[in-house]
Amino acid sequence: MEIRNIAIIAHVDHGKTALTDALLKQTGMVAEDFSMDTNALEKERGITIYSKNGSFFYTPAGGHGKISKINIVDTPGHADFGSEVERVLRSIDSVVLVVDAQEGPMPQTRFVLKKSLELGLRPIVVINKIDKPAARPDWVQEEIYELFLDLGADDDQLDFPVVYAIAREGIAKLDLDDNSVDLTPLIEVIMAKVKPAKADISAPLKMQSFNLAYDDYLGRLAIGRIYEGTIKVGDSVIIKQPTGESRNGKVTKLFSFKGLAREEVSEAQAGDIVMVAGLPDIYIGETICMSPDTETLPAISIDEPTICLDFLVNNSPFGGKEGKLVTSKQIKERLEKELEVNVGLKVDLSSSEFFKVYGRGELHIAILIENMRREGFELQVSQPQVIIKEDGGHKLEPFEEATIDVPTEYSGIVIEKMSKRKGSIVNMEQIGSQTRIIFEVPTRGLLGYRGEFTIDTRGEGILCTRVIGFRKYVGAIEKRDTGSMISMTGGKTAAYALDNLQTRGVLYVGPIIEVYEGMVIGNVAKGNDMTVNPVKGKNLTNMRSSGADDAIRLTPAWELTLERGLEIMAEDEYLEITPKSIRLRKQKLTETDRIRSGRKSST
Repeated sequence: MEIRNIAIIAHVDHGKTALTDALLKQTGMVAEDFSMDTNALEKERGITIYSKNGSFFYTPAGGHGKISKINIVDTPGHADFGSEVERVLRSIDSVVLVVDAQEGPMPQTRFVLKKSLELGLRPIVVINKIDKPAARPDWVQEEIYELFLDLGADDDQLDFPVVYAIAREGIAKLDLDDNSVDLTPLIEVIMAKVKPAKADISAPLKMQSFNLAYDDYLGRLAIGRIYEGTIKVGDSVIIKQPTGESRNGKVTKLFSFKGLAREEVSEAQAGDIVMVAGLPDIYIGETICMSPDTETLPAISIDEPTICLDFLVNNSPFGGKEGKLVTSKQIKERLEKELEVNVGLKVDLSSSEFFKVYGRGELHIAILIENMRREGFELQVSQPQVIIKEDGGHKLEPFEEATIDVPTEYSGIVIEKMSKRKGSIVNMEQIGSQTRIIFEVPTRGLLGYRGEFTIDTRGEGILCTRVIGFRKYVGAIEKRDTGSMISMTGGKTAAYALDNLQTRGVLYVGPIIEVYEGMVIGNVAKGNDMTVNPVKGKNLTNMRSSGADDAIRLTPAWELTLERGLEIMAEDEYLEITPKSIRLRKQKLTETDRIRSGRKSST
C-alpha cells in the first residue's frame, strides 16, 4: 500500500480544520458531526492550538489501482504556536496551503510557507471560501505567486497546482466554473502531485519523533515518522539525541492511525506515521533506531521565545480559597510536564520564589495558564516583558510585522497609535472601503495594544502579526495612558461607592464583589494611580433632599479575562489566577509599602 504524508497549513481562520474535517468525513473515516478541534479551548476560541494526526484511505475512481493511505496533519494557524508547525513539516512530504479567497496571504501564511519552502517541499495551494461575496480568487492567486517569489521559491515550487474550495460545504474544483459535489478534485491532485513516501524496508530502522502524547496506562507516547526499515512490538531500540548521546528502550505497543483513531498493530514500515509506547523518556526530535552506528536525523530547530514573565505562588489575601493546586512544588511539577510536549516554551526553574517562563507570545502563555487554571491550579503572574539581547555591545529586541485590515475611516487612529508605539509603515493600500496597513513594530509596542485596537476600530479591524527577528532597541515607548484604581480596604463592593467611582474611569468589578486592600478594581482615565474605597455605603440620615434617592445606574463592569489582564497590567502589578476568578492586584498591597518601594526605585 502506498503512503503519502501531508500537512494542512494556513493563517488563522482560513479553513484548515474545516478542510481536514471534510476530507475525513467524505472518505468515511469519521462521523458527520465530527470536528478536529476537540480540545475545549480550541472549540471556545475557534483556533487550532495543538497539531493532530489523522489518515484516510483512497481508491482511484472505478475501484482500479492501489489503495493509498494518506496521513494528514492539521497544524495550528497562530504564530504563537509556530513550534508546532515547525516540527510537523519535518515529518511530511508535501503541504496543502489554504488561503482565504478574500483576505489573501496573511502573516502566518508567510511564516508557514517560508518554513515549507526552506525544507524543499512543493506546496499544493487551495484558495478557500470562494463563495464569499467579496471573494477575489484571481487577485489572491497572483498575491500567492508574488509571495512564493519573495520567499525564494525555486522553479519547481513556483509551478504549484491551484485548487478552489468551499471547505465548509466539502467542495473542491480545479476551475471556478466547474460543477463539483465533493473534494475528489483535491484528493486527485494530492495523488498526482505528492510522491508516495520512500519505503525502504530492507534498511535498518530510522525513525524520528515529532510529537508526544500521554496515556494514563501506557505513559508517554512518541508520534513519529518511520524513514527507513521496520519497527515491531517487542523490538529493543536505541534512542539517540541530536548530540549523539544514546540510551536503550523497548517497544511495548505500536499504533497506526485510521481516521483519527489509533489502531493497534504488530509492526509498521518505512513511510508511515505511527505512535510508539514503551519509551518513557523519549523527547521530540530524537532518533529511534536499532544500530548504534545509525546517523541521527537532523535536529528540529525551534524559533526562540520573544517574551517572558514570572509564575509565582498566589500570596494574595484570597490565596488558596478556590484552587486545589497552590504550592510552589505543584506549579514546578506542572511546568516540567509542560516542557516535555511544548517545545516552544522555556522555563527557568532555578529560583525557589518564582519560575521565569519564556514563550512565543501572549497567547502562547495565556493558553498554558488557562489550561492550568482549569486543572485546579492557583497562581499569580507578573507583567509580560520582551526578551532583550546583547550583541556586540548593542541592545536588540524582537520586532514583528503587523498586518492591519480596517475600515478606511479608522485608519487614522490606527496609524497614530502605532506611531506612538514606534511602528513604521512598510506598505499601505486601499481595497474598496477597507485599508490594509503593514507595520514593522517592536514587540514591546504591541504588548497591551490589541484591546485598544478593538475599541478604536469598533471591533471591525483585523490585526495579525508575525515575529521577524531581533533588531536594534528603539528606546522608551509611552503606551500606558491610564492609571490603576486601587482598593484601600477589604470587604464587599457597594453600588453607592461604585456609582461615584465609575465617573473616574472603567470599573473591573460590579456590586457585592469581595475585594481586598491593594486589589485593582478599575482604571483611571487621568493616568495616575488612585486609591479608593469601593465598599463605602451611603450614610443614613433623617434629612431628605430633592433627587437624593434617584436610582443608581451602574455601567456593566469590564470583564477581566486572562488575555485582557495580561495586556493591561502595569509593571508593579500581578495577575491573580484561580479556577474561578481572575483579579488584578498591586505587588505591594498597602499604600505605605508602595510609596516606600517607589522611593527606593527612584534613588
